[in-house]
Amino acid sequence: MAKNEPQRGKKATTKKNVPGDKAPKPRRRKTSSSKQTKPVSRSRRLGAFLWSLAWKGTLAAVALLLFIGIYLNSVVKERFDGALFDLPTVVYARVLTLTPGQGLTLAELRSELDALNYRKVAQPRYPGEYSASSSKIELIRRPFDFEDGPEPSRHVMLHFDALGLARIQSLGSNGDHAQLRIEPKMLGMLESVDEQRLYLRREEFPEVMVDALLVTEDRDFYQHDGVAPMAIARALVVNLKAGRTVQGGSTLTQQLAKNLFLTQERTLWRKVREAFIALILDYRYSKDKLLEVYLNEVYLGQSGNQAVHGFGLAARYYFGQPVQELRVDQLALLVGMIKGPSYYNPVRYPERAQTRRDLVLRLMMQHGLLTASEFDQAASRPLDVLKKPRIASRQPAYFEQLRIELKQKVGRAFQAQQGLRLFTSLDPVSQAQLERAIERKIPQLAKTAGDKLEAAAVAVDRHTGEIRAMVGGKNTSFDGFNRALNASRPIGSLVKPAVYLTALSNPAHYDLATTLQDTPLTVQGSKGSVWTPRNYDRQYRGEVSLTQALATSLNVPVVRLGLTLGMDSVIDTLEQLGVQRDEIRPVPAMFLGAFSLTPLEVAQMYQTLTNSGQKAPLTALRAVVDNEKVIYRATLQTEQAVSEQAAWLTTYALKQGVVDGTARYLQGQFAWAALAGKTGTTNDNRDSWFVGVDGREVTTVWLGRDDNQPIKLTGSSGALRVYHDYLSLRTPQPLVLPWPKQIATVGFRATTTGGLTLDCNNRYKLPVWDNSGQWQQRCDKQASWIDKLLSW
Repeated sequence: MAKNEPQRGKKATTKKNVPGDKAPKPRRRKTSSSKQTKPVSRSRRLGAFLWSLAWKGTLAAVALLLFIGIYLNSVVKERFDGALFDLPTVVYARVLTLTPGQGLTLAELRSELDALNYRKVAQPRYPGEYSASSSKIELIRRPFDFEDGPEPSRHVMLHFDALGLARIQSLGSNGDHAQLRIEPKMLGMLESVDEQRLYLRREEFPEVMVDALLVTEDRDFYQHDGVAPMAIARALVVNLKAGRTVQGGSTLTQQLAKNLFLTQERTLWRKVREAFIALILDYRYSKDKLLEVYLNEVYLGQSGNQAVHGFGLAARYYFGQPVQELRVDQLALLVGMIKGPSYYNPVRYPERAQTRRDLVLRLMMQHGLLTASEFDQAASRPLDVLKKPRIASRQPAYFEQLRIELKQKVGRAFQAQQGLRLFTSLDPVSQAQLERAIERKIPQLAKTAGDKLEAAAVAVDRHTGEIRAMVGGKNTSFDGFNRALNASRPIGSLVKPAVYLTALSNPAHYDLATTLQDTPLTVQGSKGSVWTPRNYDRQYRGEVSLTQALATSLNVPVVRLGLTLGMDSVIDTLEQLGVQRDEIRPVPAMFLGAFSLTPLEVAQMYQTLTNSGQKAPLTALRAVVDNEKVIYRATLQTEQAVSEQAAWLTTYALKQGVVDGTARYLQGQFAWAALAGKTGTTNDNRDSWFVGVDGREVTTVWLGRDDNQPIKLTGSSGALRVYHDYLSLRTPQPLVLPWPKQIATVGFRATTTGGLTLDCNNRYKLPVWDNSGQWQQRCDKQASWIDKLLSW
């Protein structure tokens, strides 16, 4: 056996490694497989890792997108199922109700229709159109949702005669209407918010406008699911060819998603969210619902610091008419502005706007919405936008009065920005012409009074007390200090009718012929002070009749009369007329108006006086209406505050003030209207007042300076001139005073000393309050005495 050969049956010893020898390879355990497994390469291991990572990332991304989708869905649902927008409170003027026998002239009704932007045409065919002849007006009244419910359009013929409206003939059916309501003018929005809109239902938008919108912005709107990949691809190709962005691929739904839920940032993440929201919107809501919201949401311009949203408001802003009445070219202009309301602003850039409008019209023709002749006719029209577009003819002074009344009469039942509608008593013609009179006359009067001359005016219905117009300053549209409500100024001679009213309420002692003394007077005060009232012209006339003293506004006679009547009696009368008692300081100077009232308070005083003593609290708010019900409706009530006969006689004397007194400036042009009026001037000519009364309104005008400096104007040379200008624009109605019971006329003649004495057969006659037949008895005695004299 060799030496180194291992023996059988014995364990072989392991040979030790010798330096330089290779170590033996370890044996691999065999697996059950017939083939031996090959080692995994590094690239394969890396691929497996990346695949695992990608799979997990995909799951995470899906989870994230699912989370985002659930979140965005909840946001969309909450917004759409709740209040989509903060809707402003829309304010309307008064509703004009026409009835046969009404003393409304054809010219006056035309002024009303013009104020409502009715279009005068040869033959009315559509709502908002009328034609007129010398005795008729054919009219298609617009449909309107009045406070008590909606009414459709009405096609009527209105017949006029010398007395006014004689007949309302229905042209839609046989017969006549007993009355016809004309829809009120939209005055504007009560709240001043960043976004303004008039929310309209889908069916209220013209179909041709909707069609124009779809062919211009999203022709596949009713086919896609909120996102249109083909439109995106088509826009991408067009933009690449042009080398710039000339076409967008966003659908109307995507635009809506961006406008309602996203910012204007240009990022990929925003576009992803936009698409996501568009898909959700399209899945959750009908196409018509989405279109309705879009038509009310789309941004179409800027009015000052307020954004104009929606076609309903844009139509009124740019054209002054409801969107339903716009021509196809006007609708195309609005549709074209969507691409860039500032860039295509028709007022600032009319050429750009017209080019864009014509492009929309051409698209409409290419898609069969217009014929070639219709396209040519529409494209040939001018833009016809308003020169100075505005959301509405807002009246800041009047709106402040509305806010006060809302707080007083409606309280918490009124919720701002809930889309409520306010119906008011404002007369759009009176308001416009009162503003115009102030804007025209103040610059002329400022040449005498100085540049700081200010103004305020209030016109109220003489019978109902409803406020028809209000101006708070010479800048009539400026939303600042409202002098009509807040400028409390000494009223001067405006107080004098209250003194005479107090006297005439005692017919046993006073009448219009009562002789008053116009002689020097000194009044001793309780603390030793001395007051010497003087007439404005520093002259004294000896004896004057009560009528003459009031008509010519003499100071001394009224102070003497007031002192005889007593301050408490006159203060009681003022309180009955509507003046707050605590505003009157009981001193003799009160008989010359040495206490302060606002123009609105003066208007209340004269409304009561000139309405035969019936006080109607002044109000501007008629009704507040939401989508379902009337929240508030005013109840117009009057009360007999002072003697009917005494008020009537005082108003008669105020008429004499226009005939030959301090207000005679009116007589030349308006003698036929038999107006009443009273001037008022305060110390150093600091305040100029006038109250004018016609058959329609009691109008109070004040002129002065905020710093209370003299203006060098009297009531006759200042405020009266503004009222005269107002009447030249707003033709007055004759002031007809129904004769009360127990009022008779008696003849008088002038005495050598300046007074009046009874002369029953004289041609000059005055009305008297013959409550117990004493005047008839006096005339019978006089006649008997004359008969005896003649027989002798």
